[in-house]
Amino acid sequence: MTKLRVLIVDDEPLARERVRALLAGEPTAEIIAECGNGPDAVAAIKQQRPDVVFLDMQMPGCDGLKVVGELPADDRPAIVFVTAHDRFAVEAFSVHATDYLLKPFDQERLLLAYKRAADQIRARRAGDLNTKLESLLADASPAPKKPGRLAFKSDGRVVFLKPEDIVWVEAADNYVLLHLADAPRLMLRDTLSSLEERLGSTDFVRVNRSAIVRVEQVKELQPTFHGDYTVVLRDGTRLPLSRSYRGQLERFTAE
Repeated sequence: MTKLRVLIVDDEPLARERVRALLAGEPTAEIIAECGNGPDAVAAIKQQRPDVVFLDMQMPGCDGLKVVGELPADDRPAIVFVTAHDRFAVEAFSVHATDYLLKPFDQERLLLAYKRAADQIRARRAGDLNTKLESLLADASPAPKKPGRLAFKSDGRVVFLKPEDIVWVEAADNYVLLHLADAPRLMLRDTLSSLEERLGSTDFVRVNRSAIVRVEQVKELQPTFHGDYTVVLRDGTRLPLSRSYRGQLERFTAE
């Protein structure tokens, strides 16, 4: 079980003790230190690099927002602000706080904030791993003419696919769905344009604003009314060919 390193920052000793006590039953939380003021908190975060910080919003001399402002934006722990006032909520989330706890709070509410912070940390680590894996794959195949093996992050895991494993790609709000040849479809938090760039233009083609298809999977082009076409894939999927992408017709007949 991977533990997350937790730092508690509050100028009131009883408040720090309460957070410590409420976290005592959480097996994944390892409390590494406590601080009673902002400057000590900044130093502790930079030196001990906690994963999660429960940070009092109001402290003499250096409040919670100033503490966060002293940290590099691309290398901050997950911040959970703790305060007796709700008027600072907008400022808290403007610095991308994970959560905002209003005193007094119970154990259930604190553990919910901790879970949100833990999920954020795990998602960040999975993203870093994905980037490293893709870099390694790119280094293993210098200057390829078309993509080789691709790594995709989905549901906290990294899935490796060859381009030929993909039948077509569908946009779904802030996600894309990979429809695969021999596996269940895969949901990714990505954009269709970004994925289109990763797949390259050699084997895949955009047929409308919401769909990319693998050219080899196209079985038929069926004319409809007003000169439009429907793209029929080998698995029976039917997709409209938008007029703005009509220039792609020749791609389906090229050898």
